[in-house]
Amino acid sequence: MNIEVHNWGLNVGNVGIDNIAASSIFLIGDNDEIVLSSFFDTPPEAFTIGNIVPLAP
Repeated sequence: MNIEVHNWGLNVGNVGIDNIAASSIFLIGDNDEIVLSSFFDTPPEAFTIGNIVPLAP
């Protein structure tokens, strides 16, 4: 995906951040290029498919 954003005349006076996530980015200023990547590092045996505890009928 290619995206071009122009924030002409943008002025930041005060910033308050309450929470962040593991995949967060917070930028103020100029950036020529931002490269995003992700990977999945959980081994397949860590997944539980179905109920963890047997449920009564």
